[in-house]
Amino acid sequence: SISTPVEEVLRLRRGVCQDFTHLMIVALRSLGLPARYMSGYIRTRPLPGQERRRGADQSHAWVGAWLGEHDGWVGLDPTNGILVRDEHVVIAWGRDFADISPLRGVILGGGAHHLSVSVDLEPADD
Repeated sequence: SISTPVEEVLRLRRGVCQDFTHLMIVALRSLGLPARYMSGYIRTRPLPGQERRRGADQSHAWVGAWLGEHDGWVGLDPTNGILVRDEHVVIAWGRDFADISPLRGVILGGGAHHLSVSVDLEPADD
């Protein structure tokens, strides 16, 4: 989950996209490279012949790394092991998940609430 301690992610060698993104940000920053937390969505229906990406069924996180004036900000998706291209759609970026949480606030009401969200992302026809 988004609150998994980094020690557990490293020990178990598994986690969710937020975990992999936070780990990569720390690694890049330790090398002196500016890095930011990116959040958004991935195309949910891949093009013919392409595999469906991990994280395509919900909001997804990846890294933006500053590689200098020539290359600028480059997107790196550690969950899928790919460079970010046109199949990722950015909704927000910040220092970490706490900066860009898509849901934040207080709900007043009865005792039982359930949130259900569904997103389908595919390119528009030209």
